[in-house]
Amino acid sequence: MKKKGAIREWFDALIFAVIVASLIRWATFEAFTIPTPSMEKSLLVGDYLFVNKLNYGPRTPKTLLQIPLTHQKIWGTNISSYLDWIQLPTFRLPGLSKIERNDVVVFNYPKEIQRPIDLKTYYVKRCVGLPGDTIKITNTKLYVNNNIVDDKIDVQHRYFLKTDQFINKRVFNKYSISEYSKTVNGYYIFCDEITSEKLKNETFINEVVIQTLSPIETKYSVFPNSNNLKWNIDYYGPLVVPKKGKKIVLNSENIEKYGSTIIDYENNSNIKFEENKILIDGQIIQNYTFKQNYYFMMGDNRHNSEDSRFWGFVPEDHIVGEASFIWLSLDYDENLFNKIRWERFFEVIN
Repeated sequence: MKKKGAIREWFDALIFAVIVASLIRWATFEAFTIPTPSMEKSLLVGDYLFVNKLNYGPRTPKTLLQIPLTHQKIWGTNISSYLDWIQLPTFRLPGLSKIERNDVVVFNYPKEIQRPIDLKTYYVKRCVGLPGDTIKITNTKLYVNNNIVDDKIDVQHRYFLKTDQFINKRVFNKYSISEYSKTVNGYYIFCDEITSEKLKNETFINEVVIQTLSPIETKYSVFPNSNNLKWNIDYYGPLVVPKKGKKIVLNSENIEKYGSTIIDYENNSNIKFEENKILIDGQIIQNYTFKQNYYFMMGDNRHNSEDSRFWGFVPEDHIVGEASFIWLSLDYDENLFNKIRWERFFEVIN
């Protein structure tokens, strides 16, 4: 047998390594980074974490023509790393557990309709609503099935800190406040309720007030973007999360709430809206039974998170995995010697 040359051996080893890495990334764990402050204080900008795909079960690949170990773009370029010419049906393999309320979940952003499911942008939020749950927000407080749940989560909101003094960055660091902006007569900050109470004891601070919308204020456009539902991010719902097998009557109210979900994510062919009715194959349908489960996701930084309040439910086939633990954390605002947050190494995500 002719002995392989050094280049051939190196090439074979490289191909083997890529295949093994791709299998590990698909079926077990995948690295992920936190780019925005929507999950503070649970997750910080610059946290690098591993996503556990075994818990909920890995999905079979949908996009066949893709450069291995890439997502949307070729590394360091703006060139697409995939072709959507061939799309396979997707299935979820059995997992170790099911999604539970308050799990921190990584998923594909549903509203990127133009991309295949597995190539949509990754988001990370907390699952606050399971299939069949009723979601309601009253005066910033989240209720699920009429039970308040915010007392179990370290959530943040936007506050106005009134002062005539300039506040040094060291003060904000002391209270673990990473988001703040100077304005007339004070600062806008993002923090939790306990921190806001502590700040009131500082002699140079006159007042700390949460920035809450009124029940009739529609400053922000929220899901389902209905003129009849006067909801906002602080006063929202009630809204029932769709559940697989749940049958609903397609009256005008339900079409407002669930019509876009049925059209966009239920994989129905020849379906469309027409004069506030839903038609399949040209026939008006009076009832609809959901084909899959859905989830309601929210960021812990409630006044600085683009989540299900804005774009709706997360379909089960968009779920990637559970955020497991942090393996590296970098503070991009610090100098080279203080950039690494050593205390966050291998911190389990709750």
